[in-house]
Amino acid sequence: MATHQFQTEVNQLLNLIIHSLYSHKEIFLRELVSNSSDALDKLKYLTLTDDAFKSMEFDPRIDIEFTDGDSGKTLTVRDNGIGMNNDDLLENLGTIAKSGTKSFLGQLTGDAKKDSNLIGQFGVGFYSVFMVADRAEVISRKAGEDQAWKWESDGKGDFEISEAERDGQGTTVILHLGEEGAEFASRWQIEQIIKKYSNHIAFPIWLHYEKTEYDDKGTETGKTPTTEQINSANALWKRSKSEISEEEYNDFYKTLSHDTEDPLITLHTQAEGTMEYTTLFYVPKKAPFDMYQVDYKPGVKLYVRRVFITDDEKELMPTYLRFVRGVIDSEDLPLNVSREILQQNRVLNKIKDSSVKKLLGEFQRVAMNEPETWNTFIEEFNRPLKEGLYSDFANRETLMELVRFKSTREEGWTSLEKYKERMLPDQKAIYYITGDNEETLRRSPLLEAYRKKDIEVLIMADDVDEVVVPTLGTYKDLELKAVNRSDAGEDLKEEKDKKKDKELKPVIERMKTVLGDRVKDVVTSVRLADSPSCMVVDESDPTMKMAQMMKAMGNMDLPEVKPILEINPDHAIVTRMKAMGEDDDRFADAAFLLLEQALLVEGQQLKDPAGFVERLNRVMERAL
Repeated sequence: MATHQFQTEVNQLLNLIIHSLYSHKEIFLRELVSNSSDALDKLKYLTLTDDAFKSMEFDPRIDIEFTDGDSGKTLTVRDNGIGMNNDDLLENLGTIAKSGTKSFLGQLTGDAKKDSNLIGQFGVGFYSVFMVADRAEVISRKAGEDQAWKWESDGKGDFEISEAERDGQGTTVILHLGEEGAEFASRWQIEQIIKKYSNHIAFPIWLHYEKTEYDDKGTETGKTPTTEQINSANALWKRSKSEISEEEYNDFYKTLSHDTEDPLITLHTQAEGTMEYTTLFYVPKKAPFDMYQVDYKPGVKLYVRRVFITDDEKELMPTYLRFVRGVIDSEDLPLNVSREILQQNRVLNKIKDSSVKKLLGEFQRVAMNEPETWNTFIEEFNRPLKEGLYSDFANRETLMELVRFKSTREEGWTSLEKYKERMLPDQKAIYYITGDNEETLRRSPLLEAYRKKDIEVLIMADDVDEVVVPTLGTYKDLELKAVNRSDAGEDLKEEKDKKKDKELKPVIERMKTVLGDRVKDVVTSVRLADSPSCMVVDESDPTMKMAQMMKAMGNMDLPEVKPILEINPDHAIVTRMKAMGEDDDRFADAAFLLLEQALLVEGQQLKDPAGFVERLNRVMERAL
């Protein structure tokens, strides 16, 4: 027998699960049955595709037993699935082998409802048994191996693994129920939970209990050992949509996703003709915690003629729809389809393309007819849809109708279509501003002239906007123009501005000399109303934010992006600079401060903060 310590993260999770999920204690049984179903799925696949297992007698089933005696109460869940050996038990029940563990733990809030959803998504449901059990035993034997192993723990810091015996492959989980779990040693409770959460598990679930017999007068005559199947054991997605209630769809989603909330959107499709397949897709109400991690867990399971193939294949959905949960069941793929074949398979590619179009079509319907639902969707999944604008050229036009943006004109979210409807009669472009922070962008001096002329500007504060929006070019023949690029100002220019250019030329030339290679150019601004200066970039250069992102990704050879400084010819500071003599040393301080404040407003770091403070102090001293 060997004693092992739980990984630190497991200890943290055990503590959180026991306290956060207390109001959802019953889900421990859903998690155990789900694990058994996965184990049966994996072995069934091997018996159909692997020569080493094809001759095996395999009658997949899940059995549940309970005891309710004076010596204690137990609940046992047993399957004859693929089983686990010593290494599997160590990996699956002692550690959490996911790179996002710490990030996940950091997202836990202490709010039971929110945390229960996160914990379910993370796929560590087995540990929920310690909400109801003082001690848990797992006896397992891996298919194809002779030795069985026993894992045992009270969930309080360590666990033991020892050699054991078991007839045949599979796993038995024995829970020694504590006071908090005593209610689950009951036929009625077990049946209710299975019918609620696990009715559509594709394998029969058998409940073993003693049936009380009565005579004609109602007197108890004895107890008869009874075994009864308590689930329907059919594939929900293969049934007709008209036969399935919303509650059944929602319960199946919770089994599939380990979520505690109902889904936001459900889409069930059955295709017949040259290709036969069924899809059942769900969109969660909350984004998966690992949505922005490289090793995110895919949410779609692949079946072939109701035989489970894989739930770990990222090719089943494009990356930007990685939040979708559900099932694809094909009648046309071979059972022994390999991962390599999956990635190039013509049938699967057609199913994938069709599924994406169906999902986007459903999103359009929801966006048009259910605005509140769509706002909830956008709060969680707007950014991944924007990734699709960049990566899914075939569906770009549809995605452009679906994505939403903040705006200087409207509260909440708005679409490109709605922006187009609100445009001024003589407006020739859709204007937008990109950056890190929505509130900072709303206060940007770059927006002053647009506000004055009542021109709406879209606020784009997602980091992905910097990459995606410039690649779009146009929307319905309207150019998309970034106001923080030099060429956007040309649209605002009037005849009087050319006169100001000429009057300000000596000041501009002098500022260029003072600032030197700190700037690419100094020009008269037409977009400033109240501020003395602002910063833009040349239309041929990446924005400063984009340059930062590229360097963060390891592109260290990128040349430095130099800003173009725009100055307001009508501002008092600039007017006074015009009157300064050639030998007035205040001019240099003013020129540098105009540049530095423009950089700060855009959220940029100053290269020489000490020099900035010295200049600021000199100017303050003179002013005071």
